[in-house]
Formats: sequence, C-alpha cells, structure tokens
Amino acid sequence: MQPRTPLVLCVLLSQVLLLTSAEDLDCTPGFQQKVFHINQPAEFIEDQSILNLTFSDCKGNDKLRYEVSSPYFKVNSDGGLVALRNITAVGKTLFVHARTPHAEDMAELVIVGGRDIQGSLQDIFKFARTSPVPRQKRSIVVSPILIPENQRQPFPRDVGKVVDSDRPERSKFRLTGKGVDQEPKGIFRINENTGSVSVTRTLDREVIAVYQLFVETTDVNGKTLEGPVPLEVIVIDQNDNRPIFREGPYIGHVMEGSPTGTTVMRMTAFDADDPATDNALLRYNIRQQTPDKPSPNMFYIDPEKGDIVTVVSPALLDRETLENPKYELIIEAQDMAGLDVGLTGTATATIMIDDKNDHSPKFTKKEFQATVEEGAVGVIVNLTVEDKDDPTTGAWRAAYTIINGNPGQSFEIHTNPQTNEGMLSVVKPLDYEISAFHTLLIKVENEDPLVPDVSYGPSSTATVHITVLDVNEGPVFYPDPMMVTRQENISVGSVLLTVNATDPDSLQHQTIRYSVYKDPAGWLNINPINGTVDTTAVLDRESPFVDNSVYTALFLAIDSGNPPATGTGTLLITLEDVNDNAPFIYPTVAEVCDDAKNLSVVILGASDKDLHPNTDPFKFEIHKQAVPDKVWKISKINNTHALVSLLQNLNKANYNLPIMVTDSGKPPMTNITDLRVQVCSCRNSKVDCNAAGALRFSLPSLLLLSLFSLACL
Repeated sequence: MQPRTPLVLCVLLSQVLLLTSAEDLDCTPGFQQKVFHINQPAEFIEDQSILNLTFSDCKGNDKLRYEVSSPYFKVNSDGGLVALRNITAVGKTLFVHARTPHAEDMAELVIVGGRDIQGSLQDIFKFARTSPVPRQKRSIVVSPILIPENQRQPFPRDVGKVVDSDRPERSKFRLTGKGVDQEPKGIFRINENTGSVSVTRTLDREVIAVYQLFVETTDVNGKTLEGPVPLEVIVIDQNDNRPIFREGPYIGHVMEGSPTGTTVMRMTAFDADDPATDNALLRYNIRQQTPDKPSPNMFYIDPEKGDIVTVVSPALLDRETLENPKYELIIEAQDMAGLDVGLTGTATATIMIDDKNDHSPKFTKKEFQATVEEGAVGVIVNLTVEDKDDPTTGAWRAAYTIINGNPGQSFEIHTNPQTNEGMLSVVKPLDYEISAFHTLLIKVENEDPLVPDVSYGPSSTATVHITVLDVNEGPVFYPDPMMVTRQENISVGSVLLTVNATDPDSLQHQTIRYSVYKDPAGWLNINPINGTVDTTAVLDRESPFVDNSVYTALFLAIDSGNPPATGTGTLLITLEDVNDNAPFIYPTVAEVCDDAKNLSVVILGASDKDLHPNTDPFKFEIHKQAVPDKVWKISKINNTHALVSLLQNLNKANYNLPIMVTDSGKPPMTNITDLRVQVCSCRNSKVDCNAAGALRFSLPSLLLLSLFSLACL
C-alpha cells in the first residue's frame, strides 16, 4: 500500500479558502483584492461610489451579503461602496465583510489622512490581510472563524468547513474543545462526513470573545488519523452595550475665584463592548446644568478624557454672589465616537463651589455700650459682626482680641460658636470706687488667614464703653481671718480682741454694727458698737467644738445702707493647754486562772486628754494595799504602760483592785480606777469564770465597809 498523502484542513469563516496545490484548484474564494488605499476627501458624498469590490465564492455568489464596519456606508449588490449620507470623518480604517453559504472574506479599506477613531480589526481578529497561512509540508492550513455576536435564528448555521484533499474512505471529522465537548457544551459542531462547522445558538462576545477548538480526522474506530489542528473562533463585536458610569456618586470641588480652565474632576464611563472598536470608543458631553446662572455654560467636559473644567471668568465664580454654590451636571457618555448612532449613558456630577476667605469680618457698629454692677461677673455685652464667607468654614468663624484697656485682665472675650458674636465678660469683679468707667478696644479676625489681596480694615475693630454701677457693698473685716491665742479655762468675761470692719463704699457715710453669726459652743459675745469680743463661758481646749486646739467663730458687720449690706469675718482662737484632765487607765477588766503558773494578770495603759507635757510619763500605783493583803504587784513597762501581776495564786473569785495613775503636769493630776480581776477555773482547756463566787474586796475595802456599817448602827 502506498503511503497516504497528508490531510488538508482549512476552516472557512471570515474567509473560506480551499487550499490545495495550485494545480488542484483554479478558483480561490474571497475578495480578489483584500487591501485598498483611498485618500480622505473633504466629505464623503451620499450615494456617490467610492470604489468597487470584487468577491467570488467560486460557486456563483448565491445569496451574497455585505456588511460594513461603519453604519454610514453600504456595499451595493454590484460591489460598489457608497456613503449613506454626507459625512466628513469615519476613521482610518473600514472593513467590509462578504458572505455566501459557501465562502466569506474580509477586505480592509485604509483611509489615508483619516482620523484615528477606532482600532484595527487586524489586532482583534488576528486576521492577516493577505492570503491564509501558507501551506505547510503536511498541507494543514487553519484560518480563524469570525462570527458576529447576536445573530438571530435560524440555527444551526454553517460558519465554516474543514477540507481534506486526500482523506481516506470512511474517515470522519471530529471537533473538540471549549464550546463543543467542554462547558459551555454544544455551541459548535462539525459534520463528520462533510467537515461543515456550524454554530447552534447566539453568541455573546462580552461572555466569551474567543473559542479555542481543535479539529482532527479519525478512522471508523475513533482512532486519530490526522491532527488535532487548532481552530480559533473569534466573536465579532456588535454595539450592544451602553456606556455606564460605575464609580458614582460623582462629587467635585472647586475654589471660588479659580482661573478659567481649572480642572474640577474627571468622569469616566465603562462600555462592555470591544475596546478596540468604535463600539466602546466614548465621547462625553454636558447635557444639562442646574442652576443655569450666572451662565448656562459654567463648565466644559473634555469629550475624550472626561475632565470637567471651569470656563467662566474668576469673577463669575464668586460663591457669595452665586444663587446656589452647588451645581449639578447631567453628563452623557456616547459610544461610536459620539456619532448619532451610538448608545448613551448618563450620570450626575455634583460640583461644590468652595469658599475662600476673601471677605474680612466687620463689626456692625463702631461703638458698643455695656453696664455692669460692681462686684458682678459674667457676660455683659455681645459684639455682632458680619462676614459674607461660608458659615461652615474658618473663613467665617470669628476670633476676638482685646487690644487695649484691659491692664488688670478683668475682661475676657470669647466667640459664640452658633452666632459668631463676641461675648465680652467680666472675670474679675470691678470696683466702682476705683473706676466707674472702662473703655476697651477690640479687634476681630477669622480663624483662617485672608487671601493675599484682602486685608483687615477699620471695620474690623470696635470700641466698647463700660459703665460700672455702684452697689451697697458689705463691710470688710481686716484682717480676715482674725487670730488670737489664749489659755483654756480663762475667766468668764475676759476680752479676746476688738474686731475691725470697714465699708468699701467710701463715698457713702454709713455706720457699722456687729453681731455674732456662728459660735458653736456659745462661748463668745461681741459689742455691737465697737466690736469688742469677750468670753461668756469657760474655754475648753478638749471640747468637741475645738479642732486641733483651734476654735472657730464667725461675726457679722452690717452697714446702715438701704437695704443694709453685710460682711462676714472669721475669728480663729488658738487655745493653749492647761493640765485640767486627769489620766485614765485601760482596760478595767482582766481574767487569770486560779492555778496559773504565770502570775501576770494584765498590761495596763494610760491616756490623757491634755497635751504634752501634761500627759506622760504616767506613774502607776496600787492604792492603799495593806501589808497582810499584799498579793498584787504593779511594774512599770514604759511611760504609758504597766504590768499587774499576782504574788501567789488566788481562789476562784472576783477582785476589785484600785489603781492610781498620775500624769506629769504641774501640778499633777491623779485618778483612781478599780481594776476588776476575775480568777477563773481553768480545767481541760476550758475557762470557767461564772462560778467565781461573790465579789471579794481587798482588805482596805473591807475595813472601810466595816466602819461604814458601824456608823449606820
């Protein structure tokens, strides 16, 4: 058997070319000339022939149809290319697509001198302008299939054909790839006997733009004889998507007074169509401006870039004279390079005219008047200003300063954030007797600096005249507080001091009377005429009304005004200690076991309300312990404590032991306190003091009790 000659495959779509050796075919399907060059005229005239195209499918051109890439042109049945209307610019390239049931091809018209308004389909379709790929040694040539998207019924529709010039009998064609046996499945299929490739449904370029398929021939058992050969199906874009603005809201800002041509913002739309064609070539324009004053054309948009710029003079862009500092523009984006047949989409651009500090604040009047009573504090007057700038900015907010007339810092001024007024306040009470009038010079500025060509003028300063009103002020004690030092326990009626109060109202001749206001212990009296303070009771440093040896009393000084005014003075009496308190012991009850080996009973402490040196060291003694009854002992531990102990064990009972304690004062003071000692039974870790029996007295106590009984007989 002779070796089989190689398989020849050729896919026909955008062009169908039956490729075999030159001696096999005399006719080549397609355009006889595939590239034309024509000069850009001043204008393409409606129905005037531009050139003639010659196409043949080598089978009589039955059902021949032409499609032109521009909607402003058509190809007549005789191949003549004409314009549908007068038009000046169509771009640099036109493409003409010719198709019959047997073949199709693409011709390119290069317009010399034309504007670049669309991309070359050569880049999109990867389609060579010359004849298909030259034959290789194995005679396999593949050209891409071009199918317009959005085709209508009927389906399936033949779109190409695979040719094998030397195919063995009973061999079959097989088509594979995404769109055939891979998702999305079933879009393309091939006639296994004739090699015709067909599409079964409408294609959408925006979903899939290119399908990569593979063609091979197989024997009756499905074994591959030749291939696979790659077959590329390219979906030709149609203008089926409107431009959309996806990045809104669109808000821009421009400073008032900006120069003409200032860029405000950029608006760009998106078109899902092929970006290399006019289908996605967008042009922008402003459809509407609201408000339309002071000019209906305040802004311009770059048709290609989408940049919005100002087109009015800076004087018209004055925020303070505009009806509304906010403009809304309806922006339209149109594909097909802005031609009438293009699809459109719109969005709203909001442009805010921002304020700059080109107006200084001005006082509403040059002079302000205020009155205030002496001694009072708080706001006395509100200073009003006018400012034409934006109230929400620092170009409007005012800052006030007192520049003269406030040497004592008695006044302060602050800005009311709601009204922008200057609130002038008295912070240190004024004295009518010192000065009845004050004059302040106040300036106002903005928080933000003024623009260079604007400055603060005379209207940015104002004078405030303040009148101080005389009021009846209360008398003032001097000194205050008043302080004296006295020993406690001084005799009743002792004079402590004479208070002194003066009336600040020096221009009024008023008398002053005195009275006691607060005297917690009731120890004091004051002469209402001359202010002499004396005692009405004994002063006691240890009184609960005395704090840290200081007694506090308050006095009133009342003038003769109408109504009378009152002043308050404080007297602090420091009381020196006198040894007038005897010491006392603690505790006064103790317990001890009757069989205790340790005869210590209790540790006693002593305390004294007086101050040192009238307190410790203390002297501890057992008062009048008879010699036969000496079973107790007291021993000094330190200056404030002593140990009471037994000299022998005692029977279970209660005992009263008189303890005498003496302080170190001069003269000293002594106190005798009974210490109750309970002698308890202590057995098996249990202490029982309840059966201690009757109270037992020491021997001296028994003797005294006997003498008392005899005296009563």
